[in-house]
Amino acid sequence: MAEIRSGNKGEIFMDIRNTRTTILNEGNPEQKRSEIREYFHKTYDVDERLYETLKGDDTFYLRADRLRHPLIFYFGHTATFFINKLNIARLISTRINPRFESMFAVGVDEMSWDDLDASHYDWPTRQEVKAYRDKVRELVDRLIRCMPMNLPITWENPFWAIMMGIEHERIHLETSSVLIRQLPIDQVVKHPFWNICREAGEPPQNRLMPVPGGRVLLGKSADHALYGWDNEYGLREAEVADFKASAYLVSNREFLAFVDAGGYSDPQWWTDEGWSWRTFKQVEHPLFWVRGGVKDGGWGLRTMLEVISLPWNWPVEVNQLEAKAFCNWKAAGTGLPIRLPTEDEWNRLRDVCNISDQPWWKQAPGNINLEHWSSSCPVDRFRSGDFFDVIGNVWQWTETPIYPFHGFRIHPWYDDFSTPTFDTRHNLIKGGSWISTGNEATRDSRYAFRRHFFQHAGLRYVESSAPVEIHQEQYETDTLAAQYCDAHYGREHFGVPNFASTCAAACLELMRGRKTGHALDLGCAVGRASFELARGGFTKVTGLDFSTRFFRLAARMQEEGYLRYAFHEEGDIRSYHEIMLADLGLDTCRDRVEFFQADACNLPEKFTGYDLVLAANLIDRLYAPRKFLATIHERMHPGGVLVLTSPYTWDEAYTQKAEWLGGYRDAGEPVWTLDALKETLAPHFRMLGDPRDVPFVIRETRRKFQHTVAELTVWELKG
Repeated sequence: MAEIRSGNKGEIFMDIRNTRTTILNEGNPEQKRSEIREYFHKTYDVDERLYETLKGDDTFYLRADRLRHPLIFYFGHTATFFINKLNIARLISTRINPRFESMFAVGVDEMSWDDLDASHYDWPTRQEVKAYRDKVRELVDRLIRCMPMNLPITWENPFWAIMMGIEHERIHLETSSVLIRQLPIDQVVKHPFWNICREAGEPPQNRLMPVPGGRVLLGKSADHALYGWDNEYGLREAEVADFKASAYLVSNREFLAFVDAGGYSDPQWWTDEGWSWRTFKQVEHPLFWVRGGVKDGGWGLRTMLEVISLPWNWPVEVNQLEAKAFCNWKAAGTGLPIRLPTEDEWNRLRDVCNISDQPWWKQAPGNINLEHWSSSCPVDRFRSGDFFDVIGNVWQWTETPIYPFHGFRIHPWYDDFSTPTFDTRHNLIKGGSWISTGNEATRDSRYAFRRHFFQHAGLRYVESSAPVEIHQEQYETDTLAAQYCDAHYGREHFGVPNFASTCAAACLELMRGRKTGHALDLGCAVGRASFELARGGFTKVTGLDFSTRFFRLAARMQEEGYLRYAFHEEGDIRSYHEIMLADLGLDTCRDRVEFFQADACNLPEKFTGYDLVLAANLIDRLYAPRKFLATIHERMHPGGVLVLTSPYTWDEAYTQKAEWLGGYRDAGEPVWTLDALKETLAPHFRMLGDPRDVPFVIRETRRKFQHTVAELTVWELKG
């Protein structure tokens, strides 16, 4: 551990650059308290060292990137994060400065490169923010010293909120350093704490080296020894095929060939998204390259605090769109299937290289964790077997948009850390950079950014013909679809049994002693009844729904065995849920269920030969219910059973009034739907038993529910 000296204004920590994240499941409580306290102060100190590179107070209010806040925001943000999270965790009940804790709360994650944040803020002075930071430091220090300490420290432990604030501040070391790197050079000053590498020259010739395929296991368990963000937990198992990977990160020299070949002006190498970005920004070379930026008129490189002659053997730094275009160009030139690695492939490479993990290494096995320099370095400096810079130097873009692992849960103290990125638009970066510290420098870290976003990030390319798996696993946010996911697979509300399961159970009871070959679940919504019928003994179940969104979710549940949805709790606050067939005992019957999109009033010919037809809450949502009832017998075997449920909520938004079966008056007398059903079905069906009520509840928000009662009737097809 670093040496600690006491002073009137707190501890002075030596060697704050080389700091390791804290192991949370071993040691004695007081030792752990001391370690976390030291980790907190070191983090706070190195963050403030970063802002010492700004020339003057005015620099804090410049916008290095017009899509992001000025640096005064980030100076205050990491401190207010502690207060906001400690309040949510109920570890404190008062605030230090409510205005700051609102103003500095939320950063920017722009949807596109042409978003413009026109918001005006009445920013406080740097001195006011520094005074606020000092108060936060005192408060957090007091909490660390005084809170009860119990090991292990897990999600529910109060010290998890402290670790959350520390690791969040370490993330912003990186993001703020990228913004500082984009400030005008005359607005920053050199600082001895941030000394850069001075090694430069020509790079070695890059080459593709074999990586044997194998099993990749990703995801943390709940009892993992280190702090983690929510997206790191759960389980991902994958078999990776053999592939080849470049021995080195792509150097500035290697990327220059793409620039010189006119790569930035040729749309054939770019994705549609990439070309739109390149055209809008009028980009001609990597962001941190400076044309004519040095004395000899050649290329320069903007590091965080100075412009130096472009080191050709340092890794190029680009966004994902540029990295992808380079790979496409490289593939065309070599005739090989060159692309970026997937997350699975990158982890397979790391596993094959057997690289130790932080905090257990003796010295960082790469240019990472601020243990070497405050800049990139030559691409052949850190070797792991046949490969270099597997971790560190610059982050490495992947083909993989971030997605949740199976078993993903949000942390209630930071419920929007990951879920907004599960949209297929945020690609994972792996490996860390020279300034990646703490959690960022661990094997399990999973950070993702929009593809046009800049970090200290470059690329390693692979040769592989294996298809790239894009996980379409973002949370279902459509309000109605989320409500139906909950109604079908969520917990019961107010003691009312699950409606879909109840309907299926009624059908299975009716089918005792009858043939249970093929069942049709018409208006299946998101599919629960279909799975229940298959579990109950039907050889095959077909679920049909007219709604694309419902059919899509039902089919995904059948294919993947789980769904995720976001639920409105109150206003803009959402909760996030994962529902799994295995948890309901329905996983083993997936192969007997199939889903299609279809119109119940105009079924294709292939949908025929059913022993049971369940039409749950369907008829009052059809545009031609009489046609449906008059023809459904054609799809059934003699002696087959038709089960209808409906609350009879006729609505002209779905069914023209002339088509209503009931719910209106004729010659002044009321016409009831049940009577119309008997009349319409009489030519082909006989009614079995009396109607019965089946209640159901649909949850809209945490305090608003629909409680409805459907009527269930049973009809047997005459022989």
